[in-house]
Amino acid sequence: MLGDGEELALIDLREELTYSQNHLLWARNVPLSRLELRFARLVPRPTTRIVLCDDNDGLVARAARILTRAGYTDLSYLDGGIAAWTKAGLVTFSGVHVPSKAFGEFIEHDSGTPSISAGELDAMMRGGTDMVVLDSRPFDEYSRVSIPTGINVPGAELVLRVRDIVPSPGTTIVVNCAGRTRSIIGAQSLINAGVPNKVVALRNGTMGWHLAGLKTDHGKDMRAPDVTGIGLAWARNAVANVARTFSVPRVDHATLAQWRTEAKRTLYVFDVRDPAEYEAGHLPGALSAPGGQLVQATDLYAGTLGARIVLCDDKEARAVMSASWLKQMGWKDVFVLPEAGNETGRPADKILGTAPADAAIGYSEVMNVDDVNVIDLSASPNYRRGHIPGAWFAIRSRLDRAFPKIPTRSMVVLTSEDGVLAGLAVEEARALTKTPVRWLKGGNAAWAAAGIPLSTDVKMADEPLDVWLKPYERAGDPKNAMNEYLSWEVDLLERIKQDGTTNFKTRPLVPA
Repeated sequence: MLGDGEELALIDLREELTYSQNHLLWARNVPLSRLELRFARLVPRPTTRIVLCDDNDGLVARAARILTRAGYTDLSYLDGGIAAWTKAGLVTFSGVHVPSKAFGEFIEHDSGTPSISAGELDAMMRGGTDMVVLDSRPFDEYSRVSIPTGINVPGAELVLRVRDIVPSPGTTIVVNCAGRTRSIIGAQSLINAGVPNKVVALRNGTMGWHLAGLKTDHGKDMRAPDVTGIGLAWARNAVANVARTFSVPRVDHATLAQWRTEAKRTLYVFDVRDPAEYEAGHLPGALSAPGGQLVQATDLYAGTLGARIVLCDDKEARAVMSASWLKQMGWKDVFVLPEAGNETGRPADKILGTAPADAAIGYSEVMNVDDVNVIDLSASPNYRRGHIPGAWFAIRSRLDRAFPKIPTRSMVVLTSEDGVLAGLAVEEARALTKTPVRWLKGGNAAWAAAGIPLSTDVKMADEPLDVWLKPYERAGDPKNAMNEYLSWEVDLLERIKQDGTTNFKTRPLVPA
């Protein structure tokens, strides 16, 4: 199936931390605990060929019932689960966003993307070298921790804005991210676009800088300036060449409208601009997928392998650069629509299923019940940041493990970030206890909006298996975690060779 060229959604139903320990290369992680919230966005076409996988522990059967009720018709499962794949001598992978991470390592190796170490960059700074550091991550990541003097230019914005930031061809450009992938892709984007400057990636990004014992900045707000007419003209000329090199075609509205009606092909329409631009006005039906993040974590956006992808960008440069990378990653049908649109805000995600209305309860009613257990199904980081006082943390798909750890009271109230997930879990919870089960309307958000304090005292009825933490988010000294992560990234190149299912490629740039 992975090699037959047809569309396929390979879905791993385990929790993110469990998934991160061993999974199939092309599997998209959609935990059963949040299946109804995430699935329709990732796999929008009901007749998509879908293969579900788990640890042969019953998640597949539970997911199949939900998806069948929601109208999905072509469901299969991996017989014997992940263990059977391994037993057959096939390769599994650790970590998250592996195809994109491995692709970055492939590009560096195959294109010879130049890089420098943290020590070399520090020496350049101290020596007064004519240089600029461009941080290719989203602004929130940049603001949290950055390299001194770094300017925030998220990946897909680099080619669009570089001419205005770096007008002199004699200035060396250093591109960084947290680790490796976005540094490599960002630097190679500028090289592919024909930037006349010397361009290098900062090897191992902010993690490498930290490991070298160098001081990082926090809370910085140095953003790229608005693009000028000169900068835009340069970028459009540059990406026209990239589009020819990597065979990136345009699409018109009439063709897009036709594609939207086709029942046998999956279509993703992504707006690759800055999220603020997207919210101010985008093509109706388009989803926000900033280009740098789309390439960095394609599995979070496109759940169906072999699908058709249209990238929207009124300035075109961000869409062309993003499309060129997706094409090299192996996506064949990627197109550019050089327009935005006038739909504002963000469309609500389609939820598979509904909560039982008769089981809803308001926050004021909960406060008036003395003998109640509140069980919070929020993501564990959200639970730790603040929850209803006394609430237990549990994972929705593992409630059967959580209930025995929670003392019996006269009522169970399920809650979550906004209450939606809690409502969807009511029937499952009722099957596990004789105690009446309700769900909190509006969830923790309604509680907080009413001005009632939240608590950070934790009561864990389950392990926080729902999230894979980045190296710098983990408890204790992060240096070992950073070193392990960076080694893992470098090792991916050999792992994908063993797997043999990738179709990564590069092409020589056509001279401008």
